[in-house]
Amino acid sequence: MTEASTPVVPRPKPKSARRRAREFAMQGVYQWLMSNDSGSSIDRFLRDSTPYFAKCDEILFRAVLFGVIKDIGSLTKALEPHVERPLDEVSVVEMAVLYVAAFEIVSMPETPYPVIINEAIELTKSFGGADGHRFVNGVLDKLAALVRADEFAAAAAKRRNG
Repeated sequence: MTEASTPVVPRPKPKSARRRAREFAMQGVYQWLMSNDSGSSIDRFLRDSTPYFAKCDEILFRAVLFGVIKDIGSLTKALEPHVERPLDEVSVVEMAVLYVAAFEIVSMPETPYPVIINEAIELTKSFGGADGHRFVNGVLDKLAALVRADEFAAAAAKRRNG
C-alpha cells in the first residue's frame, strides 16, 4: 500500500462540556446506586479520578448528580409507568442513564427534550448493553410526551409537516 492510498481515519469529535457533565453525572449516579456512598464523596472521587473532569460543565454535573440523589423517589415514580418490567430488572447502567435524563426532562425545561434523549442514547451506546439505547429511547420518549406535552406535540407537528 502506498502512502497516498493509506486510509485516513477521522478523529472522533471532541466531547462538549455538557456531554462530559452528563457522562460524569451518569457515572456518579451509577456509583451511588451501587454503593449508596454520599453525593459529596462521589463528587470528590470523580473530580480526583480523571484530568478530564476539568473539561466538563461543572454546574450541570452538580445539578444533575445531586438532583437525582435528592429526587430519586419522584424520578422513580415518573419512570415506572413507562418501563414494562420491574425496575430492579433493568441494568444499573441503564437506570443511571434514565435517572440522569429523567431529572433533566423534569427539572431543566430550558434544555430541549430531544437533546436530552439524544444524549441519553449516546451514553447508553457507550456504557450500556447492545440494545439498551432503544429501551432508554422508548422510556424517555414516553416520559417526555407526558411531562413536556406542549413541547412534545410541537416537535411531532414539526416532524409531520416537514
